Amino acid sequence: MSSSDMRVVIAGAGGRMGRALIQAVAATKGLGLAGAVEGPGSALIGRDSGELAGLGPNGVKVTSDVAALLRHADGLIEFTIPAATLALAELTAAAGKVHIIGTTGHSGEEDAAIADAAKRATIVKSGNMSLGVNLLVALTKRVARTLNDDYDIEIVEMHHNKKIDAPSGTALMLGRAAAEGRSINLAQHSARGRDGVTGARTAGDIGFASLRGGTVVGEHSAIFAGPAERIELTHRAEDRMIFARGALHAALWARDKKAGLYSMADVLGLADI
Repeated sequence: MSSSDMRVVIAGAGGRMGRALIQAVAATKGLGLAGAVEGPGSALIGRDSGELAGLGPNGVKVTSDVAALLRHADGLIEFTIPAATLALAELTAAAGKVHIIGTTGHSGEEDAAIADAAKRATIVKSGNMSLGVNLLVALTKRVARTLNDDYDIEIVEMHHNKKIDAPSGTALMLGRAAAEGRSINLAQHSARGRDGVTGARTAGDIGFASLRGGTVVGEHSAIFAGPAERIELTHRAEDRMIFARGALHAALWARDKKAGLYSMADVLGLADI
């Protein structure tokens, strides 16, 4: 590792995304692995993180002591669970480090706590770290702005059978983008979980459907269904490495940015589309 490399801690190191991130760090110039973290009591504590990621030993043992690792790191990347995000955000804020959040499923109260931590840390938070997905989000906003209310908007997503939150963070990103394009409040125009005799579709609503099964990495569609025609914008993820590479790109971008809460749209220069 070069002395100029950005040193990152990977939280949730034993999970699917954690292992992908460790692999990606090893393959990315300008980055070095400063530590690997799992929760206290994890059976993975003490294991070699390189072996967990299928790379062979790298000498970085899995630990639960995040604060100690941050003293010798530039930032932390995590795809964990919402409660862990809040604890990690407190630690990165106290240390004034970069924090990349790929975790989804946060409540409004948790999002507020993350925004507060961003007063002291440089945080990039996104429901999806993929370049393609963030282009899809920008396009969804633009199409929603262009088409009138004659075009109903439906967001459809499918993930593997182990995913614990629904709709996915990416589906919500698409819903928010569509709502912004239409200049409406998503919370007031969101239709989820249709079942039974629901009556006709409420004009102006943005619908969500969540599918779960098998080993699907992630599929998302924004559908604009109008009179006698339908426009579908779709992204299919085939490998978790696209999310890992996006998270590392965000970390390198954030390294010299001042404290604040950023999105992948900021990282990729898509915020004004």
